[in-house]
Amino acid sequence: MEQKGLTVKDLEPMIGESNRVYGILNRKRSLTLKMIWKPHQELGISAESLIKQPSNPYNA
Repeated sequence: MEQKGLTVKDLEPMIGESNRVYGILNRKRSLTLKMIWKPHQELGISAESLIKQPSNPYNA
């Protein structure tokens, strides 16, 4: 988001309402296939980076 200068409002058309965007950014919600596809198409973000499991510091 920072690299492209995007705000939560910019992501709403691709992901949904702001509470959903915040849930995803805070890793409280998972992305659906549709939520992965739209940023991939519209922003050029690799689908692989959107589906990659975040690293868990507790499983080191």
